[in-house]
Amino acid sequence: MKKQSRRMRVWEYVQIMFGATLVGLSYNMFLLPSKLAAGGVSGISTLLFEVFRWNPALVQISINLPLFVIGLLILGKDFSAKTLVGTVFVPFSIWLTQGMDLHIKEPMLGAIYGGIVLGVGLGIVYRGGGSTGGTAMIAQLLKKYRGLSSGFSQLLVDGIVVTASAFIFNLELALFAMISIYVTSKVIDFVQLQTSPTKLVLIITENEAKIQQIIREEIDRGLTKVKSLGGYTNRERTMIFCVVEQSEAVYLKKVLQEQEPTSFVVFLNASEIIGRGFSREKVFGDEIEQKNN
Repeated sequence: MKKQSRRMRVWEYVQIMFGATLVGLSYNMFLLPSKLAAGGVSGISTLLFEVFRWNPALVQISINLPLFVIGLLILGKDFSAKTLVGTVFVPFSIWLTQGMDLHIKEPMLGAIYGGIVLGVGLGIVYRGGGSTGGTAMIAQLLKKYRGLSSGFSQLLVDGIVVTASAFIFNLELALFAMISIYVTSKVIDFVQLQTSPTKLVLIITENEAKIQQIIREEIDRGLTKVKSLGGYTNRERTMIFCVVEQSEAVYLKKVLQEQEPTSFVVFLNASEIIGRGFSREKVFGDEIEQKNN
């Protein structure tokens, strides 16, 4: 048990280092060349580089140090240790790759691709239970104490930096920076939730045996049955719900329309599925029968 816990801890730190490296790469390859102050300490360093030509890596490590002390006092030693790793790896990767130039000066390209790479990096860091310091640490505080998602928290605390960029650069670049922040926030939540193209299907029917047969024989998925009471008819019916892949959902919809057109069916997006057939290997119907025998 201790060995498994140690492995998990090591894996978390690996995620933080890898994610922090992506954050640094997104800054050097997309955000800084496009002059996008996309919030946070990285945005502040972009503004200071434009005005004073200060080294972005040194600026970020200097600003993050007092914020790291705050994290140590409020969030605890474990989080602060992980924050320290992220805080160090971001400016280190910026310093290491500062000569990398992809010649991407177009603000829209910088906003989209910079936001994607930055969001993936921050999402991986957050999944490891860490932070890259700076306003990302403030976003984690909002998530912990206010119940906000990491993406929305990041969007909230970055507004001041974007507003400043409108005065230092121009309004157009500030608007592009807001696009980058929006993309980043969505990608962060995507990475954290591991959103997959799966559907939650809710079926209210009077012919549960037929629906059960369709789900098991046509797409070979498991299901759950819940007794429900109609609010208008006051009649008892069965609600069946199951989770299916995108392609299975399309096929199931077609079969239900053909064989059970009177059933009430709802398809919902499922953000994350944990269990047999999705996060674990699927066991098919014939395999279950063999195990039972």
